[in-house]
Amino acid sequence: MRNFLLGIRLIVFTIIFNQKGVFAQKQVPLEIHPIAPNFYVYTTYHTYKGELFPANGLFVVSSKGVIIIDSPWDTTQFQRLLDTIHSISNKKAVLSIATHFHDDRIGGITFFKKNGISTYTSSLTDSSAASKSMPRAANHFDRDTIFHIGDMEFRTFYPGACHTKDNIVIWFPKQKILYGGCLIKTTLDSNLGNTDDGDIKEYAQSVRKVLRKFSSARWVVPGHKQWGGIELVKYTLKLAEIAIKD
Repeated sequence: MRNFLLGIRLIVFTIIFNQKGVFAQKQVPLEIHPIAPNFYVYTTYHTYKGELFPANGLFVVSSKGVIIIDSPWDTTQFQRLLDTIHSISNKKAVLSIATHFHDDRIGGITFFKKNGISTYTSSLTDSSAASKSMPRAANHFDRDTIFHIGDMEFRTFYPGACHTKDNIVIWFPKQKILYGGCLIKTTLDSNLGNTDDGDIKEYAQSVRKVLRKFSSARWVVPGHKQWGGIELVKYTLKLAEIAIKD
């Protein structure tokens, strides 16, 4: 059933957004990937260590407006993302939430605020952002929180330090979609990547909490590269257990 629904969406978006027949050798600055009805992964690119590197975010269309999770890493794509959201949904973005304080997650918050979007981070992310002179959200939450926007419900969960000491994941219980952000790795990754602001010793324990709590996830969206299922969480746990031994 999931594949059938996605097939309908993919036909539409291949025609509208996926111009790979024309741009096969060029990088599309903003890619839109529908993964379920009303759920869209967006991907932008940024030069990291000399290479063009992808970063994922998510936007979700509710009956009362659109929810944006994280923001484009490519700062030239802030307005294009909002324009694309409106063209897809005929709705405006009403809320954004960033999953940690790095610029590939929180960089668009100032722009979002100027466009009348309610911005949120955890209090821990706000403290980290303030200490690094990064953009700060207008609203903060001190504990795991349930949000209701129109017909959509989502929950934040702080598992402990991983990629950063403030990283959270976001869970959509009805759709069983887990936005894992940068603490989740893919099978394209051979290690945990940048953990300068995180905690390798706590990483495995924190990922185990995610695995136990969201083992029923149908989709798992990482902060970078290819999304998939619960196997991404299990693979991340293996990487974290290896990192402890090294």
